[in-house]
Amino acid sequence: MKTDQRLWRTLHVLIHMSHHPAPLTSQTLAKMLNTNAVVVRRTLACLREKQLIQAEKGHGGGWILIKPLHQISLREIYDALGEPTILHFTPESNLPGCLVEKAVNQALDKVLQEAHNLVLERFESLTLAHIEQDFQTLLQSTAAGVIAG
Repeated sequence: MKTDQRLWRTLHVLIHMSHHPAPLTSQTLAKMLNTNAVVVRRTLACLREKQLIQAEKGHGGGWILIKPLHQISLREIYDALGEPTILHFTPESNLPGCLVEKAVNQALDKVLQEAHNLVLERFESLTLAHIEQDFQTLLQSTAAGVIAG
């Protein structure tokens, strides 16, 4: 099964957007992520609906952040994206009549739900400003000091 990368890609794009005072086109953002502009538009439309970003139309238009980084939690972004899968494990279902398999699945389901709840709790307290701070630390520690993209 293909892993859902929307959250990671969206966080990546939002940090880049914070470094550009002018709007960024879907095409420009798509190049940063090595993906298609349609994918970017669909993803960012979810954030626009939650009023985290806006699209400016016309010549020179594109996507811009409308909230400061410290006011955007990872939980807001996660929710805006439709709660993409962050922990993916598929329970065994080869022997539906086996009580051992059923017990294993129940135990793992419970643990995974608890882990999921802890991740969401952490997402509440983590903002884009925290990621930006980590980025700045990494940037300062590199000799080149270049934003790779």
